[in-house]
Amino acid sequence: MMKLYSGTSCPFSHRCRIVLFEKGMDFEIIDVDVHSKPEDLAVMNPYNEVPVLVERDLQLYESNIINEYIDERFPHPQLMPADPVMRARARLMLFNFERELFVHMRTLEDSSANKKALEAARTTIRDNLTQLAPLFAKQKYMLGEEFSMLDVAIAPLLWRFDHYGIEVTKALAPVMKYGERLFSRQAFIDSLTPNEKAMRK
Repeated sequence: MMKLYSGTSCPFSHRCRIVLFEKGMDFEIIDVDVHSKPEDLAVMNPYNEVPVLVERDLQLYESNIINEYIDERFPHPQLMPADPVMRARARLMLFNFERELFVHMRTLEDSSANKKALEAARTTIRDNLTQLAPLFAKQKYMLGEEFSMLDVAIAPLLWRFDHYGIEVTKALAPVMKYGERLFSRQAFIDSLTPNEKAMRK
């Protein structure tokens, strides 16, 4: 059985939990307090970070790598496009999101970040998502009508908007409606930890 070492409030662990629940398979989630990590975490991941996936003698870290492995190992429902060209484009979009959006989440998750860095991160996330807003006025999900790994990647960020103190402007309305579509999926609801539920109260 797969075991996921998952931070109870970590947005990157949250992605992996969403995928596991979307697949509807047997797995075990091991909750990790990121402020008091178990000693064996550093053995499994040299960066001493969550998430970490363990299956028999396989140990994986980094959420996108974990999620692609799960998607290939359990192909139904498929979360990456079947067509190689579309799959390459999806990977490129994920890469761009990491560079332009998710890197700023890491700043907002960093308790040592200064006020100026936090404000810059909030502004950059808001501005980048505003550019995506017209897309969601036309289609249900990131790649069209089908839920995909791109939606998995962005859902934890949208869930944490209030928690991160990001201003919701009128221009972001289509993005927030898209977020509500993601949050209504049963796998997303099942993936939430008590800590994450508390972020939206």
